[in-house]
Amino acid sequence: MSGTTRSSADLDVRRKQILFRAWHRGMREMDLIMGRFADAEIGALSDEDLTEFERLIEVPDRDLLGWITGEIETPSNYDTSLFRRLKGFHSHTSPIHV
Repeated sequence: MSGTTRSSADLDVRRKQILFRAWHRGMREMDLIMGRFADAEIGALSDEDLTEFERLIEVPDRDLLGWITGEIETPSNYDTSLFRRLKGFHSHTSPIHV
């Protein structure tokens, strides 16, 4: 079970693939962070944003989670407007729940 709440029926192939990959990262916490963001935003992302999101998907889970929670400083080449949108999309005042 992926956890997605969004249908991919209306998406082009690239967006379908990105949505799937966002929900199947390996670490459940990152599935929830990336997947929920993708559910909400995938239809409206520009081609440039999609490229950046694909680049973020390639980052190892532990590194990306550390950047998002602020436990690890985000490298400047990843501190993009899309990353800041992803980071701002989630409240970090409580644990991530399914």
